Amino acid sequence: MTVDVLGSYWTTAGPVEIGTGREWSLFGWPERCAEAARVGMRGLGLWHADLEHLLQTHSPAELRSVFVDHGLEVLELEFLNDWFVPPGDPRRTASDQQRDLLFTAAAELGAHHIKLGNLKRTEAGLDQLTTAFAELCADAAGRHGAPLTYELMPFDVNAGSIEAVVRIVGGAGAANGGIALDTWHLGKMRIAPDELAAIPADLLGYVELSDGMRADMPDHSVETTRFRRLPGEGEFDIPGYVRALTGLGYRGPWGVEVLSDDLRALPMPEMFRRTVETTRAQLDLAGAGQGGTP
Repeated sequence: MTVDVLGSYWTTAGPVEIGTGREWSLFGWPERCAEAARVGMRGLGLWHADLEHLLQTHSPAELRSVFVDHGLEVLELEFLNDWFVPPGDPRRTASDQQRDLLFTAAAELGAHHIKLGNLKRTEAGLDQLTTAFAELCADAAGRHGAPLTYELMPFDVNAGSIEAVVRIVGGAGAANGGIALDTWHLGKMRIAPDELAAIPADLLGYVELSDGMRADMPDHSVETTRFRRLPGEGEFDIPGYVRALTGLGYRGPWGVEVLSDDLRALPMPEMFRRTVETTRAQLDLAGAGQGGTP
């Protein structure tokens, strides 16, 4: 059976300290790639802090060679914030430095896509975001072949709805711009699978699977970084989301982004194995077990 599962960075990084300390993984890149290949993953993800750390001891060519030599094909890079802040603002200066890191790596590593959004909750109008996204995509098109995917999230203070993110990405009109969806965010936003039909098929760029509980914890930031669940181990309708998205024509890889204290505490082999097994089970329930990357 062929299932295109991508182990996102936070799912496969092990005991990192999200937002509070060391965000780079203690797992070596060759070890991650070998384990991903062993359990049948199609690819892996890299967070910008981990990418910076790896580049201290590996050349881009070495990172790419290890990845390809293990038979992996789909590489995700993330995450870009504050790309819409006006030039001259210190936040934009920092964002531009991160942009250079990710765009250069996308070209050298052959990335499948780059994920971006508004994790920092910086306020901006939709017109400003649309213009900035178009400019960002134009810059990307001249530097690498990886699409840019804007992630829909409940704590995006500017674009916390399907309507808003469609307006930004669709309004930008960039062939290399798309929307990234995560079923954890969809579940927390109370977006039902049939509501995804409001997304134009040509704007759907990338999908991540992650489960959780319907009831909200008091601190959303703590919940999203520590208490997500593997697909099928929570209360969200993962098969329903998969069926809705394949019905829209999605044929890309299924990323698995589970930020969980329990998952991070597992030995690497068990962490990778359970990620693939639970995801395959949900894809099979949805009738998408033979899905592939276009």
